Amino acid sequence: METALYLPVKRFLEKLGFTVKGEVGGCDLVALSAGDPPVVVIGELKLAFNLELILQAVDRAGAADEVWIAAKISIRGKGRESDARYRNLCRRLGFGMLGVTSTGDVEVLVKPPTAAPRRNPKKRSRLIAEHRKRKGDPVLGGSTRAPIMTAYRQQALACASALANGPRKVRELRVDFPDAGKILLHNVYGWFDRAERGIYVLTDAGRAALKRWPQQPADFSGAAEAAP
Repeated sequence: METALYLPVKRFLEKLGFTVKGEVGGCDLVALSAGDPPVVVIGELKLAFNLELILQAVDRAGAADEVWIAAKISIRGKGRESDARYRNLCRRLGFGMLGVTSTGDVEVLVKPPTAAPRRNPKKRSRLIAEHRKRKGDPVLGGSTRAPIMTAYRQQALACASALANGPRKVRELRVDFPDAGKILLHNVYGWFDRAERGIYVLTDAGRAALKRWPQQPADFSGAAEAAP
């Protein structure tokens, strides 16, 4: 599974001073530096170095300051990581290349340039916003089958938890969750039902969601945006 590569690469980038979160904006991982504006690093993971990994990196490059591709190093050392043409292609495209060993060590095969152009500032801004709003790092990079725990889903779950013991007024919920009104009104996941004007209750789907994703008390004060 590609998720097995996530933690080694995450630790590698954290040692460089980045805060890393998985599955942000369709990227396997997004890492931000502590500066303002931050350096944005996008990482894409595959079990083996191949053309699809390069194509994914090309698709992400416009929103990042650095792009790293990472894959397992083949046991016999005869994979693409040993192909000079593949490494040279990464250099020409401005991508970093990381090899993950069977023991979880990370080797730098190609270093990215220190300053890559930003061609898509809007997408870059969306990645930064989602990264900063998301509480913790709830999703392993490389996940493909489970719903992604976005910042929006986290806020919706917080609202659902607040309704678990019975109907609540929107104005009461806004004290702890400023965007509760938008989340309840749009009801993207079908978790809420309006009992009467300004009062909402939790649906069976909402209770099922809380069983799937149990909530702990937390401050979900980020602005709500479009759900994934």
